[in-house]
Amino acid sequence: MFAGLKHLLTEPPPDYAFELSESGIAWARPGAPAQPSFEKLEPEVLSVSPLRDNVLKPELLRDRISRIAGPNGSRKRRRAVMILPDFCARVAVLDFDTFPKEENEQMSLVRFRMKRSVPFDFESAMIRYHAQTDPATNRIELIVVAAALDIIARYEAPFRAAGLHAGHVTTSTLAALELDGRTGVSLLAKLSGRVLTAAVLKNGVLRMLRTVELHAISHEEIMAVLFPTAAYVEDELETRPERLLVCGIETRLAGHVAEELGVACEPLKSRWGAPAEYNAGLLGYLESVR
Repeated sequence: MFAGLKHLLTEPPPDYAFELSESGIAWARPGAPAQPSFEKLEPEVLSVSPLRDNVLKPELLRDRISRIAGPNGSRKRRRAVMILPDFCARVAVLDFDTFPKEENEQMSLVRFRMKRSVPFDFESAMIRYHAQTDPATNRIELIVVAAALDIIARYEAPFRAAGLHAGHVTTSTLAALELDGRTGVSLLAKLSGRVLTAAVLKNGVLRMLRTVELHAISHEEIMAVLFPTAAYVEDELETRPERLLVCGIETRLAGHVAEELGVACEPLKSRWGAPAEYNAGLLGYLESVR
């Protein structure tokens, strides 16, 4: 499900890239001059959850994807990137002093570490991981993504019906991280609907990621997620976040949160304009292939 997007720089770009959200479908054709577009979805076509089927009206989703992609003049399926909502999966950053070389031993260890942190049937979950090394300690860190296999299959089905092969799958925030490649420590807060994702980047390396469904969009609810995340930065990285990057959070509310955290607040940016809650992952992906 997840692979570092950097390797795509050496491959021909896919025909399409799609980001799915309850709001709609953000999409672009990476091989052409990128012109990101957005198609609004009717209410309750998608309902994002890690525990149950997310695609409530598959026919409507299939028809919308088919309309975007148009007819396929070849028997060969066109390649597509599928960027899923953060809340349909679980992402964790795990660290290891040593890590096995054999793939089956690696997966056994990853499953052991992740088993207690996912809210769905772990035995039938799809697990993917990407290794990175902490240059300060040489400890091995894994970005691990887990999702219920049935949920992923239901997202993929409309693409297959439209003659597309979703060969690369990731989540919105993981793709959006490509939009911040600066040195230092960044704290990203991305709001989509009532789902808040907080990510910590140090020198462009992901160190932590949390996704939480809020009861309400309020200063108190957002601080309940970001305050312990900032505390993690101080305890584990022995520094303070240098900036709070925000996406999908109203400007005044974001300013109040940043003031309480004691950091500078910046909107997440891209060369295609300010990312929104429904297209930050798409814009991050496009950044990775340019």
